Amino acid sequence: MLDTLGEFEGCRLAEAGEFTRRAFENGRLDLTAVEGLGDLLAAQTETQRRHAIRIAEGGLAAKIAEWRRHILACAAAVEALLDFSDEGDVEEVALASRIAALDAEMSRLIAQPSSERLQAGVEVVIAGPPNSGKSTLLNALVGREAAITSPHAGTTRDLVQVPAVIDGLPVRITDSAGLRTQDADEVERIGIERAERAIALADIVLWLGDEPPPTKAIWVHSRADLPGRGLQPPECDVMVSAATGLGLSTLAKRIGAAARLVVPAEDVVALNDRQRAEVVGARDALRLGIVETDPLLLSEALRQALLALDRLRGASYAEEMLDQLFSRFCIGK
Repeated sequence: MLDTLGEFEGCRLAEAGEFTRRAFENGRLDLTAVEGLGDLLAAQTETQRRHAIRIAEGGLAAKIAEWRRHILACAAAVEALLDFSDEGDVEEVALASRIAALDAEMSRLIAQPSSERLQAGVEVVIAGPPNSGKSTLLNALVGREAAITSPHAGTTRDLVQVPAVIDGLPVRITDSAGLRTQDADEVERIGIERAERAIALADIVLWLGDEPPPTKAIWVHSRADLPGRGLQPPECDVMVSAATGLGLSTLAKRIGAAARLVVPAEDVVALNDRQRAEVVGARDALRLGIVETDPLLLSEALRQALLALDRLRGASYAEEMLDQLFSRFCIGK
């Protein structure tokens, strides 16, 4: 059937994202809604889906429209001062306070974690000395044999990273080499160095050692099913047994609570890196306007803020950027 349709003049298969692109180019969708739709197509968790829907259904577009209304009102007031101030019937308006309110609202949005953090997943590193049950815990958390387990020290010599969903949030769990300073061969020492770098960059560290963790971490008392380890030390945060399942649900909730501190809150609009850059540009232009006493310079600052918002909603764009964006879409969609 497709071959037959392809024989008609001007009839061809749709390209990736072509229908959405046509809607954007014909003004039916703005660029932020398109980006939200792209995130929705790629969403793998309920949290990702909710954030994407908020953007796709115009959550950010509504904010941009509100900001533009306020900036245009300020710009009109400045133009009135420039054009009619000599007539004596144009009153000064509280521009500084109005611009400061916009600055505060934009800054709150900028301060939120980016949507990329939610899409990529929270970095969770399992760390501790050799034979502390790190690989076994990884397998238990992801529900499959993702890492090799062995009673011999030094089995894990490189980072093993596995994507997962814990407490409704996307995470990337990394099993690392056991940390020790003695009796490690050259290959194991390289693994230990990589483990230390991973710990330093992690959002959340699960520490399985019996000694206090070297960094801020969720201190896990592991292998609680073994003789002599059935009581939780008072300084540990949670006691678990990968063999029996003891404490795994409690640990998952602790990971979820920590992860929610580094991803966007569920009730806010989460900006991606491109959107954040344009909001920062608009805010910085407004900040210049606050300190300006010359109406001409204030008018230019407001114009620059409007240009940044126009780029944010896609009123001006580069074809290369659109090509890259729509390449992530399904065929047609």
